[in-house]
Amino acid sequence: MNLEEQIGAIDAQVDRLSELLRLAQAAAEQAAHAAPERAPAAAEAAEPAATSEPKQSADDTHAPNDARPTLRVARPAHNALTLSIGSQSVTLHPEQIGQLIEELANARASMTPEPSMALPPGWRFVSTKNPAIAMQKQANGDRLLVARHTGHGWVPFTFSPDAAVELYLMLTQS
Repeated sequence: MNLEEQIGAIDAQVDRLSELLRLAQAAAEQAAHAAPERAPAAAEAAEPAATSEPKQSADDTHAPNDARPTLRVARPAHNALTLSIGSQSVTLHPEQIGQLIEELANARASMTPEPSMALPPGWRFVSTKNPAIAMQKQANGDRLLVARHTGHGWVPFTFSPDAAVELYLMLTQS
C-alpha cells in the first residue's frame, strides 16, 4: 500500500469515527429534547456534548471543561470487539479490527512525540513465537524485514547494513 493509499484509508477511518461522533452528539441532543423535565442546570451541563462541532484550539487540543464523548471498548464475543462513542456503537470483526490496527499504526507513526525508546515498566504485550518472516534487499543496501505478528499482522522494519549486522549478532549471541 503506497502512502497515498494509506492516507486515503486513514481519511476513511477518520470519516467513520467522525460520523460515529456526530451520531453520538445527535443522540445526546435528541435525549436532551426528549427529557424537558430535567433541571436547567442538567441541560446546560449536557450542552457541550450536544454541539455539532467540538471546540478546537489552533493546536487541536480541548480545554479540560469541554464535555467529550467517552470511548468504551467491549468484547462481546471471541471474534468481535465493540467500540462505543457516546451512545453509538460499532462491532468489529477480525478483518475490520486488523484494518483498524493498521490504520491506527500508520497514523501513529506520523505523530509526535514518538513512542518511548525504552520499554515502559509494566508494559503488556502478546508475543508471536517463530513468526513468518519475509526479507527484501533495497536498492540502497538496506534490508526490509517484515514479520507476521498474530495481533498486529505484518509489521515492517527497515535495517541499514550496519543495523542488520547488529541484529544478526544479537540473535546469535549465547
